[in-house]
Amino acid sequence: MTPTTQHALVTVAIIALIAWRLYARVRRSIGRQRLSAVRPWITLTVFPLILLLLAFSLRARPLAEMSLAAGLAAGVALGLLGLRLTRFEASAQGLFYTPSAHLGIALSLLLVCRIAYRFAVYGLPGSAGGPPPATALTPLTLLILGTLAGYYCTYAIGLLRWSFRTRGAAAATQP
Repeated sequence: MTPTTQHALVTVAIIALIAWRLYARVRRSIGRQRLSAVRPWITLTVFPLILLLLAFSLRARPLAEMSLAAGLAAGVALGLLGLRLTRFEASAQGLFYTPSAHLGIALSLLLVCRIAYRFAVYGLPGSAGGPPPATALTPLTLLILGTLAGYYCTYAIGLLRWSFRTRGAAAATQP
């Protein structure tokens, strides 16, 4: 297999993986969903770790730190709005929620546009466009990462609070 063929196969594989994950993300943002017992806890573990690692690596870049913090604040505000717009439902089949489709689509579109822009400017890793510069985490990228992390963490906390209240109320009403 020639290097050009290998590069083309890797490119196709990466694009297919990204498309699949984006499709899964959009589907998860729209429609009625069963509350998972594990997913909110994973969110509350992974995103804060990412934020801490980013903040630690950005100590010498105050503008980047401020962008991440501003994104985090915006994400928390959007998470609170998202929780207010969410329809919660407790049934005999389990706990369900329907998130705001508009907010979920907007956040997914924001991520898709940023990824598409980065590919348009820098190409895929190892392509002729060369690698992104060492300062690839631009203030705009950090703002978007902070927004997504703040939103998903706030939303996960809201889902957990609702599930604990709902399960507590159900346990209190049983004889």
